[in-house]
Amino acid sequence: MAAATDDINGKDRFGLAAALLTPIVIINAIVFIVPIVNLLRISFNEALPGGGIGPAFTWENWVNLIEDSYYLEILLRSVWMSALITLLTLFCSYPIALYLHRASGAWRTFLFVLVIAPLLTSAVVRTYGWIAMLADNGLVNTALSWFGAPTPFRLIFNLTGIIIGLTEILMPYMILALLAGFGRLDPRCEEAALTLGARPLQAFWRIVVPLTAPGIALGCFFCFVLCVSSFITPRILGGGRVFLLATEIYDEAIVTLNWPGAATLSILVLIVFGAALALYTRALRRLD
Repeated sequence: MAAATDDINGKDRFGLAAALLTPIVIINAIVFIVPIVNLLRISFNEALPGGGIGPAFTWENWVNLIEDSYYLEILLRSVWMSALITLLTLFCSYPIALYLHRASGAWRTFLFVLVIAPLLTSAVVRTYGWIAMLADNGLVNTALSWFGAPTPFRLIFNLTGIIIGLTEILMPYMILALLAGFGRLDPRCEEAALTLGARPLQAFWRIVVPLTAPGIALGCFFCFVLCVSSFITPRILGGGRVFLLATEIYDEAIVTLNWPGAATLSILVLIVFGAALALYTRALRRLD
């Protein structure tokens, strides 16, 4: 009798779970899986003059992607630039997130509002703000000239401007991801280490950093993915002189009207995302 009751309860729970998951599965299938499958299909079509897509199946787009060193250069530049920006974002965001985690009361609320406030402003507006600051006669070069530095420094329309702009733009995301992973950080562990004679720096590296490692991994994965797929900031701060995966997809689709080529590069970006997700999952397993 008890076994029959457990079986009925198990079926009810399964039915409830299926009913709750069905809407999100349908939505994901419509807005994500179907478009990705369509992109994959287009990547094997022929690009016709004038932006047309031929019905014939061909490997030409993928062969060009593999054999052309230009695309390999773009891929490597996008990956190492995203990795560098991720590390810079982590370096700038970690102290802020740690201080915010340890704050309390109204002061913590005020700091949290300051962290998320940039997210309320369009990335386009923030990027143009960086142009005003990093221009040859902008705030940064003017301040450096006051200290006798040989100015102006070329800080925009190059890779330097993109790195500076994306680092600032991604910092709120990194801070929020770090805060989400700081739940394992128990201040009593750090206090115990200090009581036993550890120096503050030793306690930080041996207690705080290992306990917050899941948050670091989450923030790095999140920012890397956002950086690889970023288009607005590299397009504006790069001045059309720095070629990355996202900007090249735009040029292929809008400028040259090569939709199969753009679809092939889009699938390549998804492959990069998959590799980053695999590394993130492996890192979490090691941390656990």
